[in-house]
Amino acid sequence: MNHFEYRDGILHAEDVAISAIAEAVGTPFYVYSTATLERHYRVFADAFSQEGLDALVCYAVKANSNLSVIRTLAQLGAGADVVSEGELRRALAAGVPPEKIVFSGVGKTVSELEFALNAGILEINVESLPELEMLSDTAQRLGREAHVAIRVNPDVDAKTHEKIATGKKENKFGIDIEYAGQIYARAANLPGIKPVSIAVHIGSQLTSLDPYRAAFAKLAETVETLQKQGIGIERLDLGGGLGIPYDASDSEPPLPSDYAKVVRESVGHLNLPIMLEPGRLIVGNSGLLVTEVILEKVGETRRFVIVDAAMNDLIRPSLYDGHHEIMPVREPAENAQKSAADVVGPVCESGDTFAKNRQLPPLDHGDLVAFGSAGAYGAVMASTYNTRLLVPEVLVKGDQFAVIRPRQTYEELLALDHMAEWLD
Repeated sequence: MNHFEYRDGILHAEDVAISAIAEAVGTPFYVYSTATLERHYRVFADAFSQEGLDALVCYAVKANSNLSVIRTLAQLGAGADVVSEGELRRALAAGVPPEKIVFSGVGKTVSELEFALNAGILEINVESLPELEMLSDTAQRLGREAHVAIRVNPDVDAKTHEKIATGKKENKFGIDIEYAGQIYARAANLPGIKPVSIAVHIGSQLTSLDPYRAAFAKLAETVETLQKQGIGIERLDLGGGLGIPYDASDSEPPLPSDYAKVVRESVGHLNLPIMLEPGRLIVGNSGLLVTEVILEKVGETRRFVIVDAAMNDLIRPSLYDGHHEIMPVREPAENAQKSAADVVGPVCESGDTFAKNRQLPPLDHGDLVAFGSAGAYGAVMASTYNTRLLVPEVLVKGDQFAVIRPRQTYEELLALDHMAEWLD
């Protein structure tokens, strides 16, 4: 469920007309609904408490790292799952307590490990033996003890897009699960290291619970083996990845309540606290990308709707063949004649295409359209390709809205470059 609907013929975000935001900030822009963020977090967290599970929900900051989004979730009790020093700094700046932050990722640098250790975060998820040894050296040098999880790779096919699958042996993530005993034994004997957890994450945008069942069954078996070896596991990190509906014609992804039942059935008998790291599930349907029609270009075989947003603003369709619902901000008449159209942006790439053969009503210069389900992996993946400015982000709460990241100016963008001294 989200909080975007037509009222008196105009698309609204909660109680604010999208057209009013466009008039205030220009296009393109991202807009997020506080009510949706809060509802999705509560539905997810409550599902696990209702199953009697001791669960810490650590929001995956990579999905949408705006400080106001993180703060909104932190005020509800969320922790944070981060994958870089920058994301860790964002989580701390937004008010997430360090004892609720987990640092994941396959390629952490020494300086990032130093920052994490000095910040006193909950745990660092280690993905290789060299990383474990590097962390040990760093912790010793700083006089710190690193609480770690070993991320295991269960070799489970998540049945998702190949670019967001992470749980197969050919993926770069984690340590082969059959070697977990050896790695934990090594970790227990390294100075500055305290193994406390075991982590697994098999991919993103999962629409079936079967891969989770398979992965969690392997995880439970591994934990029991480790316990028999005298290795204490204090909690389980189960990752994230539950999908959201992008296309109204698709079948609905599993509900958080169904996912929580699978977790209880798979690992509940271990009687250990768990951590969960949802990202897209919380923020994906909380956001829209709003753009203005520049013009329609109609040829012999194709109708193109050219808008002022581009692939640099929302790369999912180009990168992942991602589907986003396209909604005119002014509600079309019931009898409006629709026809197939390609919705494209101004970037000099054929890949700058948001949709092909989408049935849309007539659209004229100046009309506003909104791309749905753009709250995750939208603004956070944006670039300045073609020297296009980063677009604003807006947060709505009830009848209020605030610009939570202003539109970049050309002066700010050009100032990032420095002319070589011999060219002055």
